Amino acid sequence: MNESEVSVPLPVRLRFGHAAVQHLADEIGVDVLHIKGAAVDPSLRPGGDAGTDVDVLVRPAHVAMLDRAMRQHGWRLYSSFENGSPFGHAQTYLHEAWGYVDLHRSFPGIRADPGRAFDRLWDDRQQIEIAGIGCHVPAVEGQAVLLVLNAARSADHTRRDVNAVWGQAPAARRAAMEALVADLDAPVAFAAAVGRLERFRGERDYRLWKIASTGGSRTAEWWARVRAAPNFGSALRVAARAPLVNVDRLEHRLGRTPTRGEVVSEFFRRLGRAIREARLGLRRPRARR
Repeated sequence: MNESEVSVPLPVRLRFGHAAVQHLADEIGVDVLHIKGAAVDPSLRPGGDAGTDVDVLVRPAHVAMLDRAMRQHGWRLYSSFENGSPFGHAQTYLHEAWGYVDLHRSFPGIRADPGRAFDRLWDDRQQIEIAGIGCHVPAVEGQAVLLVLNAARSADHTRRDVNAVWGQAPAARRAAMEALVADLDAPVAFAAAVGRLERFRGERDYRLWKIASTGGSRTAEWWARVRAAPNFGSALRVAARAPLVNVDRLEHRLGRTPTRGEVVSEFFRRLGRAIREARLGLRRPRARR
């Protein structure tokens, strides 16, 4: 290492990443709410887990402005809304100094219109200081709800969030969280995280959150997303995306831009896996008879 280089601890770099995004948002007049990681109230995460990247929820009408400004100030797109997640909720950027930033235009599990949902969280916002910059965050009950919704689709280790912010929460906070879940129209995903999912078997997104919270094949997950779509047009768009190759993910796996032949090969690999999973799914019911 060059003698002038200094290794910055990840928690410190993340805090500066939050501050850098907020400074840029303030300059261009964009509304952002910092969520997860270093932005979480200490009462919800006594261990102080700062996470591995910066997460911000952006007013949907302001997403294009912030995207443009970030690209102009050293952030490069790492994965797009279309390829970053099957939910299409976030884009990831990478900055040489500040690391990864996830820009959320919506939050998985919230069925309310993204603009209305943002307004609901923005109305109760609080301000905290991160690396010397004033950053807006949701109210504590809003942070708690987002942590629980996040746990509904995350690895098992994030289940501690459910216990910390819901299982051990006082009655008043639980009531405030349930009221917010109703306002955000997020009952099914929330129920999946707290063990109440079977109450929502009749909901269109029941199967999606069943798979998200307990596991399932990628093929089953995509069919569940089709069923969870709010209307026929949305269902068609989801179905059309299902067989497509995630070029961003393939590029990250290869460490370079994939060739056209590699994209085609990946397409047929995905198709073969889908056929195998479908055949396995057809065999299982017969085996139970």
